[in-house]
Amino acid sequence: MVRVDGAGNPRAATLSDVARLAGVSIATASKAINGRDEVAPATRQRVLEAAEQISFTPNQLARSLLAGRTGTVGLLTSDLEGRFVIPILMGAEDAFGAGQVNVFLCDARGDAIREQHHLKALLNRRVDGIIVVGRQTDPRPSLGHDLPVPVVYAYAPSDDPTDVSVTPDNVAGGRLAIEHLLATGRRRIAHISGDPAYAAAQDRAVGVRAALADAGLELVGDVMFSEWSEHWGRDASGLLLSQHPEVDGIFAASDQIARGVLDTLRDLGRRVPEDVAVIGYDNWEILATNSRPELTSIDANLQELGRVAAKRVFTALDDERRSGTESLPVRLVIRGSTIPRR
Repeated sequence: MVRVDGAGNPRAATLSDVARLAGVSIATASKAINGRDEVAPATRQRVLEAAEQISFTPNQLARSLLAGRTGTVGLLTSDLEGRFVIPILMGAEDAFGAGQVNVFLCDARGDAIREQHHLKALLNRRVDGIIVVGRQTDPRPSLGHDLPVPVVYAYAPSDDPTDVSVTPDNVAGGRLAIEHLLATGRRRIAHISGDPAYAAAQDRAVGVRAALADAGLELVGDVMFSEWSEHWGRDASGLLLSQHPEVDGIFAASDQIARGVLDTLRDLGRRVPEDVAVIGYDNWEILATNSRPELTSIDANLQELGRVAAKRVFTALDDERRSGTESLPVRLVIRGSTIPRR
């Protein structure tokens, strides 16, 4: 079968031609020709027969899949310090493949007007997709559904449930921290957190209470909310121990807070971890490994978050639609601040 273009010239068959002839989507035709398991045998056979009928070959498949692609992806962030966006960027680049896809990094600095400016610039560059990275895990405004490329939200989920978002599971992180303290023999556990307006602070506290309830225990005092700083960690732990000297485990909702806790415990002559075990959050290595003792912490797996976000862009480019927020697992990194009692 000879196919012609608009000027009447012969042209090679495309994947779209195969899909149309077989009566399937382009994504299904691609899977069938590539031998992927998700396609029913009868459908695969129909696609292969259509490809043979119009002389479509696999090397033409590769060209058709790349047609119209620029090999570039935009990463739009509001993370001023790069604390979260850098590992997410590294993970995304790992997934895209070195040298195969270029990533343009744009910092909106938390400004909506600047964000729109960068968004227009990325679209003018004809990027194949966009990953939007927030600086906290609170839902952020959606960019809408009128964009010509797929958008995936990472770390900060979109406030639109029909968008694709990936974020760390902070509830599971709070639970994991308490379960570790319990495993080291601690039973009188307190929780010092940051700004209560942050979803991360509230979610971690939910995990804390759930893990203690499962163990038949209650939190010592109430969750101590204030700010994400070493200064608050020092002040809060001083107040905590003056009111509850029996505390033998403290979960700090950030490594910065945990560093302040360690300072106060040292000033008060309380040994870590012999008298009080301390665990932080974020696994910020420059803080955690330079603490004395080194700080046990919950790692949000940000590089894996970046890899998953990149895969979701690939999925959308392959015309496989999905939506909703995906909460990704976090992990425990054990160091000297929680060594189990002998």
